Amino acid sequence: HLLNPGDEALLDGYDEDAFDDDITPERLSTYLAAPLHKMAIALVDGVAVGQARAMLHVQPDGPIQLYLDNLGVAEGHKRKGLARGMVQALMDWGRAKGATSFWVATETDNDEGNGFYRALDLKGETMLFYEADL
Repeated sequence: HLLNPGDEALLDGYDEDAFDDDITPERLSTYLAAPLHKMAIALVDGVAVGQARAMLHVQPDGPIQLYLDNLGVAEGHKRKGLARGMVQALMDWGRAKGATSFWVATETDNDEGNGFYRALDLKGETMLFYEADL
């Protein structure tokens, strides 16, 4: 299920294991209102047990790219096609918005994630990641 502004109630019940941190109403509303961001969720019995988030990278000197920013599926719900379905929904959204390519970054020791991305036939590239607090 792709979320839109006004769909916040769909995350009233969520498995914390599918997310990195707690969801706050303010952050959720801000995220859903951002036109270049999209979240897909997997619902089981009214509870979000999976989530994937993507954003469009719009460049002045290149085509639009879809970046998969976050993916999580709660224990007990993995290996059931939920992640693949959410990623596919985001790819379809990105394609409809003009994205011509898709990319994701993860840690080299994330065996589960790397296995999933290889199963999607994505090509792996080694890179350095730099970060700073603002």
